[in-house]
Amino acid sequence: MTDIDESTAPAPTESDETDIAAPPSTSPNRTTAIVVALAVALGIGGTATGGYFGWQNHRAGELERSRTEARAAACAYGSVLSTYNATDIDSYFAAVLDRATGAWKQEFESTSADLREVLIQGQVQSTAGTVDCAIATSGTDTAEAIVVVDQSIASVGTQQQPRRGQLSITLSLAKSGDRWLTSKVSSPLLRTNP
Repeated sequence: MTDIDESTAPAPTESDETDIAAPPSTSPNRTTAIVVALAVALGIGGTATGGYFGWQNHRAGELERSRTEARAAACAYGSVLSTYNATDIDSYFAAVLDRATGAWKQEFESTSADLREVLIQGQVQSTAGTVDCAIATSGTDTAEAIVVVDQSIASVGTQQQPRRGQLSITLSLAKSGDRWLTSKVSSPLLRTNP
C-alpha cells in the first residue's frame, strides 16, 4: 500500500470553495424586472376590473335617472292630455304640441281642426284628477309608459254636470336635449263611470 503524502496535494483555492458552496445566482436586475412586471400586471388588472365595475355602476345610475325622468314626463303629459276647456282650446293645443314629437305631433296637428270643432260644439271641459304612471320599458333616451288618468268631464251631453271617467293611455317617449317628449300615444276606449 502506498502512502499519500497530504503535504503534496494541492490546497483548495478560494475560487474552488466559492464554486462548491455558492448556489446558482439570479441577476438582481432580472429579479427587479420580474417584480415590476408582476406589479404592473396586477395594477392594470385591478384598474381594469375597477373601471369595469365603475362603468357598470355609472350605467345603472344613468338608466335609473332616465327611468325616473321619463316617468315624471309621462305623468305630466297624461295630465296635459286630460285637461282642456272648449273656451280656451288654443292653450290646450299649444300645451299638447309643446311636449310632442315625431308621428304623434304630426297626427295631433292633422286632427286638431276636427277636434277643435267637436270640443267647441260640445262645450267640453275636462279636468285631470289622479294620474298613475308606470314605465314598461326604458333606456337612456327612449321609454314606454302606461298612464291612467282619472278625469271629470262636463259637456252639453251631460247637461254640464261633471261625469267621472278614466283614461288609459300608452306613451312612447324620446329624450330630446334635457326634455322627454311624446312620440306616440295609443289609448283604448275611454271608460266612463255613471
